[in-house]
Amino acid sequence: MTDVAHKPVVLFLCVHNSGRSLAAKVLLDRYAQGRVDVLSAGSEPADHLNPSVVAVLKERGLDPSREFPKPLTDDDARTADVVVTMGCGDTCPFFPGKRYVDWDLQDPAQLTVEEVRAIVDEIDQRVQLLLTELVLANS
Repeated sequence: MTDVAHKPVVLFLCVHNSGRSLAAKVLLDRYAQGRVDVLSAGSEPADHLNPSVVAVLKERGLDPSREFPKPLTDDDARTADVVVTMGCGDTCPFFPGKRYVDWDLQDPAQLTVEEVRAIVDEIDQRVQLLLTELVLANS
């Protein structure tokens, strides 16, 4: 009988779950190709996705159409191996025993597509580094 490696679970968490955490989830889903389970949530979810973030993701050939702002649940937090917070400060709850990483990223709310591209570029780089770390740790 062979050992089945644990598939890491990453939870991206921001306030509204409509921009930064959305971009991170969609990007990691694409790069991970099933090697990582990816969740996203918000401490105070918005009513809709950030249109500038959606436009930038679509420019990159990504499809965020299945995504929507979701509230953080205890199940999401319990399931996650890594919780990546993005600018939510004290509004993001802390769950003991989880690995936390804070990405200090500009909030894309009210920004144009041109301004959001740089934020998504930074998220893209960080997601790729995180994936490399997770895959190496899991091999």
